[in-house]
Amino acid sequence: MKPQHVLITGGAGYIGSLLTGELLRAGHRVTVLDKLLFGGDSLMAYLPNPNFHFVKSDVWEPRALREAVKGDESPPDSIVHLAAIVGFPACQAVGREVAWRYNVETTQRVFEQAEELGAGRFIFSSTYSNYGASDGGEPVTEDSPLKPQSLYAETKIAAEEFLLSQKAAICAPMIFRLATLYGISPRTRFDLIVNQFVLEAYTQRKLLIYQRGYSRSFVHVRDVVAGMLLALGASEKKIRGEIYNLGAEQGNYSKDDIVALVLKRLPETSVQYKNLTFGGDMRDITASFEKVRKGLGFQTQFDVDDGVREVLDALQTGLIHDPQNERYRNAQFIVQ
Repeated sequence: MKPQHVLITGGAGYIGSLLTGELLRAGHRVTVLDKLLFGGDSLMAYLPNPNFHFVKSDVWEPRALREAVKGDESPPDSIVHLAAIVGFPACQAVGREVAWRYNVETTQRVFEQAEELGAGRFIFSSTYSNYGASDGGEPVTEDSPLKPQSLYAETKIAAEEFLLSQKAAICAPMIFRLATLYGISPRTRFDLIVNQFVLEAYTQRKLLIYQRGYSRSFVHVRDVVAGMLLALGASEKKIRGEIYNLGAEQGNYSKDDIVALVLKRLPETSVQYKNLTFGGDMRDITASFEKVRKGLGFQTQFDVDDGVREVLDALQTGLIHDPQNERYRNAQFIVQ
């Protein structure tokens, strides 16, 4: 794709910090807005690049985007909106009012500013949590009914509904419903199932698994970034008002499958299983990714075994020396 000016909200985060680097490497200009709730180390390597611009800002502020590019002769061509309270534990922790403010109302404000700035497209990061559970075990498609089981999913669905109501706007909205992420990025997270399993197996030599038979769809963070690059370069017809599940069928695993991949590399790990029922996100779901494969030509390059290997390498070599640090988590509690 031709060089663009891309503005990323939440650009210091798990996806955004990696996306920033890939865009810069491809010769694009990148403006990152981030509140730096988890620090800014993930962006330090980009500071010498003249195409990189960082603004510490709370995207909830009504003029956050306009102030960030004030005086810029080249306003953003595209917006990638990643800033959010991500995951159901984090949303439960901050409460409905705050979660709604940052996941729904902020999306509306950011889109309205994108429209005012003349941006051509708006890529929104949503979640396949919106589907709840699969009916009869069938893979969910973009047309499947939405059955949110958590506050997090409720907020993402509300944000999606707003964006879909803006299909005729100058700025073309597009929605990615992401599978469960894993892998290493400049701001790695250990509150994600695959990464957390590897960490616990490595540091404690044991795993406690809830809801053993449940299935999930998984996608490497690098593949997510690759999908976003495709969306930024695709024709407007392919993205305007479209929803894409982002992942691949080979990323559909049961929890037992994930445990087996961890045990292959850490065989001395003991495993215990426990049933748990609570008012949260208890997804038992697999997804179809035919639309993104055919519509954007998306194909994954990594599988969960790759993710297990790289996370374990980062821990064993000491590249991540304090993985229990709070900056590697959006929330302290996850259900495995």
